[in-house]
Amino acid sequence: MNRAISPNGRIISLEAGAYTAGIATVGAGIQSLSYGEQSLVLPFDPDKVPHAYAGKTLAPWPNRIDSGKYVFRGRSYEVPVNEASTGTALHGLVVWDEWQVAGESAGSVILTNMLHGQPGYPHQLHLWAEFSLAADSGLTVTIQATNAGRTAAPYGVSSHPYLVAGGKAVDECEVSFTAAQVLMTDDRLLPLELKETAGSEFDFSRPRLLGGMSLDHAFTGLPDDGWQVTLRDPATGAATVLSTPAGREGSVWLQIYSGEELGRRGMAVEPMTCPPDAFNTGTDLIVLEPGDEHRFSYSISAG
Repeated sequence: MNRAISPNGRIISLEAGAYTAGIATVGAGIQSLSYGEQSLVLPFDPDKVPHAYAGKTLAPWPNRIDSGKYVFRGRSYEVPVNEASTGTALHGLVVWDEWQVAGESAGSVILTNMLHGQPGYPHQLHLWAEFSLAADSGLTVTIQATNAGRTAAPYGVSSHPYLVAGGKAVDECEVSFTAAQVLMTDDRLLPLELKETAGSEFDFSRPRLLGGMSLDHAFTGLPDDGWQVTLRDPATGAATVLSTPAGREGSVWLQIYSGEELGRRGMAVEPMTCPPDAFNTGTDLIVLEPGDEHRFSYSISAG
């Protein structure tokens, strides 16, 4: 009898101090992350296809491309539209790929993926993702892309964890982060204009309850010395923190999604190198020349 195949590939268990994690080889995803009895991300069933991109690594673009069409260096390209409701190409090309295990220990795993390209993205990228647990700092994720081909490649990257705090719905949690601007979008979630957050409903510089507020917005103007998002259960003080470093491995954009597709049981906190539709607008788009490398990292820990 053939052995059943999991839609998430292999779940690799990591442990360091009070932290434990499960990393899925399909999509290089965070299947679970806990500190003691406290879940820090919303886990998904290892035997089911995860909904709403839970935990996935997003490359070679995060977020959306309008109608799946873009122009790069004078040539037009078209990638498949995979979100019918907005008519956009969402979250890149590798979320359903089986990544290969290149290294593994009790507290860390390295996964790799060779993106060979396709007509709408005819570039060859070697992708490398390391998930490392430390007893004093939680889970650090580092994603590297190397242009292994002969042509320059447009590139962006993100990750899609859903943070949780104290087992509460996000409506009952406090949210805090510092961002000077928020990107306003149309009904297809494509960019319109930047708006200052100060004094607006999008100002989370001081912790406040999310309540019934619906968010699916990209923020920028993040602190130059690194930034963090904290989701906290005010009843118990249990908190989860996602942070990025300063410098070239950090992130200049942040997507916050209040998780309606998952019943608002977790809040997606997505550090991004570029905003929605960057392949068309060029905003903070990374261009990898042949041989170029790009590294990106973030951490999730108990607060």
